Amino acid sequence: MRTFRTGIPVSAYARRRRRARRAVLALCSSLLMVLGLTSAPAHAQQPPAGGGARAEQVLNWTAGNDITRYTSAPETAVAGAATIVFENSEATGNTTSMPHTLTFVTSDPDYNSDVNVNILANPSDAQGGKHSVEVTLTPGTYKYHCTIPGHGQMQGTFVVTDGGGGEDTTPPETAAKVEGDQNADGAYVGMATVTVTATDEGGSGVDTIEYALGDGGYQAYTEPVMVHEVGEHTFRYRATDKDGNVAEEKTAEFTVVAPPTDDTTPPETSATVDGEQDADGAYIGMATVTVTASDAGSGVNTIEFALGDGEFQPYTAPVMVHEPGTHTVRYRATDKAGNAAEAKSAEFTVVEQPEEDTTPPETTAKTEGKQNSDGHYLGKATVTLTASDEGSGVDKVEYSLDGGPFLAYEDPVVVDRAGHHSVAHRATDKAGNTSQAVSESFDVVPGGGVPAPDCPEYDERPTVFIGETDTGVPNRMTGERCTVGELIEDEKDWSSHALFVKHVTEVTGALLDDKVLDARERRLIVRAAKSSDIGRPGQQEGYKKLFDGTKDSFEQWQHVGGGAFGLNGDGSMTSSTEAEGMGMLWYPKRKYGDYSLKLQFRDDAPGDGNANSGVFARFPYVHDNPEESRPEWVAIKYGHELQILDRPDGDMYKTGSVYGFDRVGLGGAGVTPKGTWNDYEIKVVGQRYSVYRNGELINEFDNKGGQVFEPPRDDDPGTDGRRYASGYIGLQVHGVTDVISYRDVRIKEL
Repeated sequence: MRTFRTGIPVSAYARRRRRARRAVLALCSSLLMVLGLTSAPAHAQQPPAGGGARAEQVLNWTAGNDITRYTSAPETAVAGAATIVFENSEATGNTTSMPHTLTFVTSDPDYNSDVNVNILANPSDAQGGKHSVEVTLTPGTYKYHCTIPGHGQMQGTFVVTDGGGGEDTTPPETAAKVEGDQNADGAYVGMATVTVTATDEGGSGVDTIEYALGDGGYQAYTEPVMVHEVGEHTFRYRATDKDGNVAEEKTAEFTVVAPPTDDTTPPETSATVDGEQDADGAYIGMATVTVTASDAGSGVNTIEFALGDGEFQPYTAPVMVHEPGTHTVRYRATDKAGNAAEAKSAEFTVVEQPEEDTTPPETTAKTEGKQNSDGHYLGKATVTLTASDEGSGVDKVEYSLDGGPFLAYEDPVVVDRAGHHSVAHRATDKAGNTSQAVSESFDVVPGGGVPAPDCPEYDERPTVFIGETDTGVPNRMTGERCTVGELIEDEKDWSSHALFVKHVTEVTGALLDDKVLDARERRLIVRAAKSSDIGRPGQQEGYKKLFDGTKDSFEQWQHVGGGAFGLNGDGSMTSSTEAEGMGMLWYPKRKYGDYSLKLQFRDDAPGDGNANSGVFARFPYVHDNPEESRPEWVAIKYGHELQILDRPDGDMYKTGSVYGFDRVGLGGAGVTPKGTWNDYEIKVVGQRYSVYRNGELINEFDNKGGQVFEPPRDDDPGTDGRRYASGYIGLQVHGVTDVISYRDVRIKEL
């Protein structure tokens, strides 16, 4: 037997090569599954080697350096098995190692959703940028796109037609049956019920059944039709099969008569005219006339209306009149005994709709106060907002202080805390147009005879909270220039519950004497303090629970973007394996500056993979930001993500990394087997981030320059290290295969 110089027989060497190649392919396939870039039933795989079996129909997509379109893509296909090939390599024009994905859209009801393809390819991957997947296509239209951020224009559709074979050209068979109580003449007394049936033996099957009464239009038949109106009727019906064959129209004719009665009184009728009116009472753009009729005897049989001098016609729905001018709508009704009411009329005027106001108001801000030579305000700054609108007029003006929620503007905003501040302002007109928020930034420094307030805590929420309980009492500024909530000190590490309640009772008593609170408001605050857990055993650490496993605490969080978290019976929350896409669960109740955040996480990814997730810190309010169309990206672009990922390969940022800024390898520090709970602590002081896993410090990171970012700005502030000094907290859901669980989320301000 011939051998290589290593002494290994040829056959044994070949077998080892094949085993090694299969291992590499299996590893690549597993990696793609973990990344969420393929999912059942379509699994990305290499094209079969050695001429192995594959679908005869091959559909090819290619990509290159262009991020606005695929280089080539199919426009049509035939239903059935197909091989989808996606190549993004040097051979297809990619000279920059730019990654692209080929992803089928499955969440849009306008397109087929039965094939789930999600392939990531780049010239430097293990397959050289060429991947394939075996799928089964059905007739209809599929939509595809690239999911890499910034590549949104790379999208398209292709149409799949039926592959043929045994075309159905025979329409369904239909029949109708009329039932009810009949008199000696065969007329139906009071009511007739019509039941329609349709069959399509040996064909494609019945798709729809339709019916029409008299000359009326066809409508969907879903259940037997009851006809109450007295008179002669023609009931038309037809059916269509799934191949589009329409049966010939058939009819059923019958007569409905009124039950025997001695009713001689005609119906009572009335009409109302509705719509938006101007100062003269004319209806703007349109008037809607609603006619009603009642009959205590035999019952109403028909209602009719006429416009002006026109002919009477059946009334079946409110009449909408759009034409400008003065109008008369006449109306009448007949009961089942044949008694006809006298015609009545409603008169009104319609005027032209004024030109639509689509221009939002304009807002301006004026900041005043005593300034030093650097332009900083000494002691305090007063911001006065104004708004104007030449269209429908200003409806409301709002402002946001230092990235907080927008509040109604009523009086000038006084800012007397030392530091850098921003006041964002916007306005809405009466037509609903809201202006883009504009920020006014400035600095306040101690001085000017107004010392900075010495408040126990920082709390500028609109209402007073005791722990997580919103008392509804306005969080007013007191004579000490601290808010009521700041004097309550519910964030303090109280040694006993009784001591906290005593403190709240004394503080609110003093505020009652100072007329900051009334007696009812004081009772609400004290009652909430007594009901709270502040100072009770287990609370001495000074950590406030943001999620304690209860439904109430879970509902305090909000979800944005794709994916979802669900509450479990054991007091944990787990990301969904059904809701697709990347998203975030965030805590919108308040922003935090310096703090220690503690939680527990568990990697629940299916199979051999590992979950990809993370904790977001210090990002701004997600719904008032340039990224509002993708609110989950606000945390990524303007905050920091503290990564959770225990996979030994793939993404270079592992658990404890500050994503995009500071990379940490696994290294075994604190790592536990998959499926077990881990303690995770994130400590943020100034611009220094410390990350602990299971009690071990695994990363420390200083944000470059420690600069504070102020919106609005188009570029990603991550490029120069700028970040907020305070912000919100969020938990990431990365994808359907990145299943992660969290529990016991708590925070202590430092």
